Amino acid sequence: MRDMYEVMDMWGAWAAAECSGVDWQPIAAGFKGLIPHGKKSRIQCDDDEGIMIDGCVARLRKQKPEEYELVIAHFVVGISLRTIAKKQKCSDGTVRKDLQTALGFIEGMLAILS
Repeated sequence: MRDMYEVMDMWGAWAAAECSGVDWQPIAAGFKGLIPHGKKSRIQCDDDEGIMIDGCVARLRKQKPEEYELVIAHFVVGISLRTIAKKQKCSDGTVRKDLQTALGFIEGMLAILS
């Protein structure tokens, strides 16, 4: 079983480096003006895995748009969960639960594709 947080972090680096075939917004909606925590030299996934995860994230966008925004803001843009929680005026725990929901959805999609 893979560590989905690590997988998504590598995918986020890959997507941020403009390897993604999907046109991700440079800043997720509602998070303009927030400064990313600045992971410039991150390890990226390979193109095959990146494309597969892109498909799963695109499906997440259709099914759970709020969780999609969270995934993009955190993994691609690099905004910390604490900053996202402050922006949404909710607790860190709520944001972490939403992120877990998104990661579970993506992991399930990857399991189906494998």
